[in-house]
Amino acid sequence: MCTTCGCGKGETMIDGEAHEHEHGHEHVHADGTRHVHPHTHDGEHAHEHAFRPVQGHQHLHYGHGPAHTHAPGMAQGRMVQIEQDSLAKNNAYAAANRRRFAERGIFALNLVSSPGSGKTTLLVKTIAALKGRLPLAVIEGDQQTSQDAERIRATGAQAIQINTGKGCHLDAHMVGHALEKLDLPDAGVLMIENVGNLVCPAAFDLGEAHKVAILSVTEGEDKPIKYPDMFAAADLMLLNKCDLLPYLSFDVDQAIAYARRVNPKLEVIRTSATSGEGMEEWLAWITRGAAAAQEAGKR
Repeated sequence: MCTTCGCGKGETMIDGEAHEHEHGHEHVHADGTRHVHPHTHDGEHAHEHAFRPVQGHQHLHYGHGPAHTHAPGMAQGRMVQIEQDSLAKNNAYAAANRRRFAERGIFALNLVSSPGSGKTTLLVKTIAALKGRLPLAVIEGDQQTSQDAERIRATGAQAIQINTGKGCHLDAHMVGHALEKLDLPDAGVLMIENVGNLVCPAAFDLGEAHKVAILSVTEGEDKPIKYPDMFAAADLMLLNKCDLLPYLSFDVDQAIAYARRVNPKLEVIRTSATSGEGMEEWLAWITRGAAAAQEAGKR
């Protein structure tokens, strides 16, 4: 089990072919040797959580201890060790992906959001608008089905589907395998649509230039402070489905204020794939990033 997010180790499928998902309990040492840790308590009590009284109520808080999370049967120190090992391994793969992108001048974006934010529809509209302007390919992440990849392919763009099975996020190892199947020209744009989840994708670097967090106005303006790690990790927030604002009680200014409380440097663009609001600003942001990546690739 992943101590970052609690997801299980399942069979990862990349365009229908099975790939091993390296994740969790294996420790890779600096010399390349590997060690599988047994399940132990390491002298610590496994249920190291606390009850806090909050206005007369008991608050079950799992954020105590060095791991800042809780898993039944696993000590906090053990969880920290597994998480550090897992993320160190992932970061090595991410660094390799990043070098690959840099050498080829590819601008890679990691699109992250909760399910139902409208990111696939926004992505389809983005591809259509960029057609003929920039070469573009997509890596689609979902636990099951290839429906989103099929929607992308219908636009004429290349798309590789990664099904994570029990896993609730993409990792850099999966993305590296998917890249091998893509015929993306140098100086292109790679859009990685992550599994719908506002928690664990924040912790996993895929080698991207930027994380782009998509927040739908149907979700509530307090999402950035409920799920702060995601918005802290992002460089841009797309406030999406803004065409629905007349029918909602969503406070745009408050949502942006919450997001910038978490991340003062966060850029924000209001968007709607339906009305077209903010699309030109979003496309200009992509175009600037692609030009910078292309220029860096020439050095």
